[in-house]
Parts: sequence; C-alpha cells; structure tokens
Amino acid sequence: MAKETDMSTKYDPQAVESGRYQKWLDQGLFKPNGDKKAHKYSIVIPPPNVTGKLHLGHAWDTTLQDMIIRQKRMQGFDTLWLPGMDHAGIATQAKVEARLRDQGVSRYDLGRKKFVQQVWDWKDEYADIIHQQWAKLGLSLDYDRERFTLDKGLNKAVRKVFVDLYNKGLIYRGEYIINWDPQARTALSDIEVIHQDDEGAFYHVKYPFTDGTTFNGKDYIEIATTRPETMFGDVAVAVHPSDERYKELVGKKVLVPLVNREAEIIADEYVTPDFGTGMVKITPAHDPNDFKVGNRHNLKRINTMNEDASMNENAGKYEGMDRFEARKAIVHDLEEQGYMLRVEPIVHSVGHSERTGVQVEARLSTQWFVKMKPLAEASLNNQDTDDRVDFVPPRFENTFTSWMENIHDWVISRQLWWGHQIPAWYNKQTGETYVGMEAPKDIENWEQDKDVLDTWFSSALWPFSTMGWPDTESPDFKRYFPTDTLVTGYDIIFFWVARMMFQSTEFTGRRPFKNVLIHGLIRDEQGRKMSKSLGNGIDPMDVIQKYGADALRWFLATGSTPGQDVRFSYTKMDSAWNFINKIWNASRYVIMNLGDMEKPVLPDKSKWDLADRYILNQLNHTVSEVTRLFESFEFGEAGRALHNFIWNDFCDWYIEMSKEKLNSGDAQAKADTQNILAYVLDQTLRLMHPIMPFVTEKLWLTMPHEGDSLVTADYPVVHDDFVDESASEQMEHLIELIKAVRNIRNEAGAPMSTPVDIQIKVDNENLGKVFSDNREYIDRFCHPEELTIGTDVVAPKLALTGIITGAEVYIPMAELVDLDEEKNRLNKEIEKLNKEVDRSAKKLGNEHFVANAPESVVNAERDKQTEWNQKLSAAKDRLASINKA
Repeated sequence: MAKETDMSTKYDPQAVESGRYQKWLDQGLFKPNGDKKAHKYSIVIPPPNVTGKLHLGHAWDTTLQDMIIRQKRMQGFDTLWLPGMDHAGIATQAKVEARLRDQGVSRYDLGRKKFVQQVWDWKDEYADIIHQQWAKLGLSLDYDRERFTLDKGLNKAVRKVFVDLYNKGLIYRGEYIINWDPQARTALSDIEVIHQDDEGAFYHVKYPFTDGTTFNGKDYIEIATTRPETMFGDVAVAVHPSDERYKELVGKKVLVPLVNREAEIIADEYVTPDFGTGMVKITPAHDPNDFKVGNRHNLKRINTMNEDASMNENAGKYEGMDRFEARKAIVHDLEEQGYMLRVEPIVHSVGHSERTGVQVEARLSTQWFVKMKPLAEASLNNQDTDDRVDFVPPRFENTFTSWMENIHDWVISRQLWWGHQIPAWYNKQTGETYVGMEAPKDIENWEQDKDVLDTWFSSALWPFSTMGWPDTESPDFKRYFPTDTLVTGYDIIFFWVARMMFQSTEFTGRRPFKNVLIHGLIRDEQGRKMSKSLGNGIDPMDVIQKYGADALRWFLATGSTPGQDVRFSYTKMDSAWNFINKIWNASRYVIMNLGDMEKPVLPDKSKWDLADRYILNQLNHTVSEVTRLFESFEFGEAGRALHNFIWNDFCDWYIEMSKEKLNSGDAQAKADTQNILAYVLDQTLRLMHPIMPFVTEKLWLTMPHEGDSLVTADYPVVHDDFVDESASEQMEHLIELIKAVRNIRNEAGAPMSTPVDIQIKVDNENLGKVFSDNREYIDRFCHPEELTIGTDVVAPKLALTGIITGAEVYIPMAELVDLDEEKNRLNKEIEKLNKEVDRSAKKLGNEHFVANAPESVVNAERDKQTEWNQKLSAAKDRLASINKA
C-alpha cells in the first residue's frame, strides 16, 4: 500500500486529524465485516439527548466504547457500534419552550402541531452538532444504522410494548398522587425528582372543636404543617389507634381554619405517635401517604391547585394566586384571625424537578402506570442464571438490586406534546377505552389520549428496538442481540440500566447486554461536579482544538479506574500531548532510518542480539498485558503498560541502542535492526490505535505497511518465539549499570563526554559475561576510558561507588572525590536500604499477606528482599573499606 510520505518535524494534531475521519467513512471501515463465521461484538451507544451539545462526560463515555469496538474490530470480530440519539421528551420540550419564551411566545400560542415542528427543527439543529462532535472524537460508528427514539421503527416497538403490557394487566390507568412539575405541567417519576434542602417552617395551627369539646383545657387541637396552602384540601385529622392520649377524641370533629369545613378525627396506623404532637392533618389530594389513608377511610379528595400550581376554586378568596404568594397570604390571615400558634423556621428536604428546577408538587392526577413488581422480580431472577448481566465494577449490581427490590409502580404518562403519544383512545359517546397498535377504525367517535410516554419508556427498549425488534427475524436482531457491553455512568443505573434490563427480560427473554461498564463523573480540578452555576464546565471541542482528539482520548482512557470519578486538568492534558509528541518524534526517527523497506520482516532469531531479544520480549509482555487489561476494562492500567513500554523500553533504550548498529557500517546488522525497529513500531501503533486512532493511523500509513488502514488491521497477538525472560533480566542489569554510572558522573560533575575509568566487581561470572558481551552498549552509554569487569576487582580507595544488583561499580576519580561526602552518601544509601529491608521483612512476616496474596506476588517480594539485603551488605562493606583508608 502506498505510504503517506509527508511528516512534519513537530507533532501538529490539527494537521494529523484534519480530513482523516471522512476518509474512514468514505472507505466504509466502520461497518460490520459480514463474516458470519467470526464472533460478533455489538454495542449500542447510550443515545445522547438532543437538548444540546455533548459535554466531557459524553466524550469519556463514547471514548471508552470506541476503544472497545476498535480493538474488537482489529481482533477480527464482526463488530457493530450502533449510533443514535434520544428525543428526551421533557428536557427537549423545556429547552424549546425557553427559546420561545425569549421570543415572547408560548407553546399554547402555536398549538400542538406547530410546536412539535419547532422541536423537530431543534432536534435537527443539535443532531448536526452532535454528529460533528462524534467526528471530532473519531468515533467509529456505523451511521447506516443510526436510530432516533422517535423514528417510525422505534415508535412501532414502543406501541407494541405498551399494548402488550396493557393486555397483560401490567399497564393501568388510575387516579393517584404523583410528582407534578408546575412549570412543564407534567407528571414526573420519582427518579426525576431531586431533593435539596430548602428553608421553610413548621406552622403550628389551631383546629377548633366544632361541638364545644375541650382537650387538656383547650378548645382546639394543635396541627403542624409545612404547607398551609394545602389546608383547603384537609378532610380529616389522624391519630395512631394505640395512642392513649387521643382515644377519646376519635370520632370528634374539628373546624379547618379559613375553610369552615368540618374534619373528623380518625385513627390510622400511618401516624407516628412520637413525632410532633402525634396528630396529622389528612389531605388526600396533596400527599401520597394521605392519599392511602383517604382510600382506607373513604375520604373525599379535594385538589386545591391548578396545573401551574396557582390556587384553584377550592381555595376560596386565594384563587388565582401563586402557591407561594398564597402561603404568605394564608399565614397572614391565620395570624390575624388568631389561628396561628407559632411559626418554627426549619430547613427541610424538598423535591425539585430535575429538568426545570422548580419545586415539585404532590398532586392528585389521572395517569398511566406500569405495575413494576412482576417485571422487577423477573429481571432479578434472571441475574441468577447464566444469562445474567455482569456489572463492572461488581459493587454497582447492589445499586440495581436495591432499587428493583424496593421499586414502586412507574408513572409513564407525561403531559407533554413532544414524545410518543400514548396509543389509547377514548370513545366520545360511551367513555370506553381502547388500546391498540393502530387507531380505531371509526376514528371520528374516538379521541386519542393527549399525553405522551416518559422518555425512559422508549429508551428502555434501546438495545433491541434499534436492532429491528419487534421483528424477531430482523437480521440485525438475530445477529447482534443481545449486545455485548454497555458503557454508562453510575448516575443512571436506575434511570436507564435497570429499565433496559427488565424490559429486555420481558420482551426478548434475554439480557440486553453481557456487561455493563460503569464509569464515574468528570469533575474539575477541585473535585467539584461541572455545572453551569459554578461556571467550571469544559467544552470537549475546545480541548480538542488545543490538544487534539488523541490527547483528550488518552487522558479520558487512562485517567481513572472503573466506577471512579476523574478530575479534569490542563496539566494532565499537557502530559497527554507530551506523550504523543514523544511517540511522534520516536516514530519519525525510526521511519527516517528505514530506507526503502517495503514491509518489516523480522530477521532469523539466531541474529537477534540482547537488545533485540529484550525489546521483542517486552513487546510480547505488553501485548499480553494490554489485551488482558482491555478484557477486564482496566484501561488505566493498560495505558500505564503502554506508556512504560513506549517511553522506557522502546524510546529510551531500544531506539538509543539501535543507533550503534545503524551506524556501524555492517550492512546486515543495519538491515536486521531496521526490520526489528519497523516491526516493533508497527505493533506498537496497532496496540495504541484503539485509544489514539488519528496519530497512529497517520504514523502507520507513513511507514512501510500492508493494508488500507489501522482501523481494520490485525491486532497484535502474543508470539511464543518472542518469550525470553532471561533477555529482559540481563537487560535490566545492563540498564541498572548504565544508570549507576550516569548517577556517579552527575554527582562528580563529570560530563558524559569525558572518558573515565570504570571498574565493575560482579558477584558471579554469568553477570560478568552479560556486561562483557554487551561492551558496545557500555561504551556508548558510559564512555569508559578503561573498563574492567571481574569477580576479583578490588575497590580503589578513592572512588565513587554505585551499588547495583549483583555488582558494584567503581569510578576512580581521586581528584574529584571528597571522602567525607562519599561517606555521607553511603550512609544515606544504607539508611534507605535498611528501610526497604525492614518494609519487606514486615510484609513477609504478615501471615495474612503470605496466606492470601498470589504465590507470584509473595515470591516477587522474597526476591526483592534478597536483592535489598545484597545491596545493603555491599554498601556497608564499601563504607567499611573507605573508613579503613
């Protein structure tokens, strides 16, 4: 395949990324490969709401998905990553209504049809923006299969689910207390309500007896309420049946202040005797618990508010007033008329609408509900089978289980115009209800329910409705469902994950996905959640403009462990950019030294020297580790393995060591080294591609290669021929020696350009042979005047000393050495080594560690202990010899 020959001297992310995504699309590289013999791997994107632009949380979520699908695609899986967006009923409608308010228009001015068209225009506008953002991030999505939660196919699936659940008796319509958003004028489910502390008060009010009864010398009872505006709906006062204080009052009647309506004192176990006075007013139309009490006692339900939370005709002279203005007026009148005993300021938890932010009202309303208990039980039971969903990290399954075990019926109707209109019709003459996939034939006699379904009702079907369900013979449904991995944040486990799980169990008999990978939230450097109110939000497109998508992806991929939050910082982004720049410069050096190579071909193993065997063994180990860590979704650890290999093993050591042979004049040695350099770089770019697709593609296409793109290139695999732990061990000794000499030179102020005598006393001949056989590297990196290696080397009296594993390094430099400074240095070294020996001894002396840690970990710690002891002994001996001098 032809190479892209242009390669700038400096990494420029804008130049690297420009136009690359469109080339991938034009080549059709993101589509499934169609190989029916291959294992399939499918992901559906958590559909972003068309309420606005994507934020950093979306970038994180989709980057993780893209990494997974890119790796699986390269591994030969038949992959599908299906994109789509969510209509986000109440959220999107609220955005459009806000825009209209700025224009002085309401949805009621437009009417339903024109308003819905306005929302579709909004959807098209923001869908275009989201597509552009997906492209900037490099997401390898199959756009031919893109879905929208309000498209025709998904609407059919939604109606099918509604009708089937209704026919099974699992969807019902009834009058209940629900959470009401007065601004959006719609019902909310419990999880769409956010509780926050608000300042309020307990208003202690007199409720006089109507028949002259006195109690404890008073002609009234004391009732405390936080919401005096609901008093007009009071129909009873309740006490606990076993509360001896009030037994004689049960059946008596009191007068509701300002209303002049009698309310009977009743006994009900709902009341907590030791809370407050042990007497509570019952307002069935404005409190869920009062509603249940009212049902048990056949009490009247009196709604005191309109849909916008203004007071209605049941509020008397307060009709038309806003609820909070009415509260002030009512409190004033209670005080004026002598009913108010006292006002006790409090701070209490109050529900607010997640979408509009206004205080929620508990309101009596006729709504559609899903009977959740049987659906929840079936989903929980499925977790005890081989078809279970595995949560990563596993602790988040507890969040799912707890919510499902304590679930309430789900209110699914919303008083909105944007969404799936409920497939229920009411006969204009008879009042009969008809629920079906299509409208009744004599439609002129029927009127469809004006409400729409909760957004989550359609989102819950996403993994299978997007695959063509309810057509179970759909090729995509048969091939790619259940999906393999869902990636999402822990904040929507019960909003979305749980609902997908019980709907999938109910309608497909299968789990919706094999794994659910849970990540945290992106916070600012101080650990605060990003929000408009704090002004600490970061636009991912701004980050990409400055650093490039690859740097952002690297930060997001490696910034945390599963389930944990991540803190965004520009310092970390600088570090990510620097790492890519390191890869760019190293790659540029390699590519410039490959000559006319057509493709890398590894030389025969017999020609590999220590550095060759070392780098191929380290590559092999990195391939094994990164593949394993990707499988367990430990992307942070995979990133560390890649960083260490690229920066340390490849760039700092192998590339530097390769320069000896590239410049040696030995044509065969040069060619062999060129091929190994090219091969290792090729494999490294493949390993990095799922995380950094743009820069790796550019570099790979610039070097000798076969194929059209890294997107569909083979992912690296472990090669048994590369396994050579002895080579890595020997190289570690060599690297330790080189570092020791460099440290000694630095301490003595002797630059690398100045030749010095180097004497190495080795503990055994094998180590001496390793150093002797690799004399060329010692010459290059240590620049000795004379080099002496042996077991019988005698330490010079005046020399700087390096203690390394299995050897001591002496550099005689009498004119530069201050013996007192050398003693101080050795004393510090001995102090440090003593701490390491003590730490290791305590660890190995811990029975719990020895008994429970993997055997390999315990053995590694024992090896470290031996090494520390050897170094400590050598340092003490050296100090003793200096003291004798």
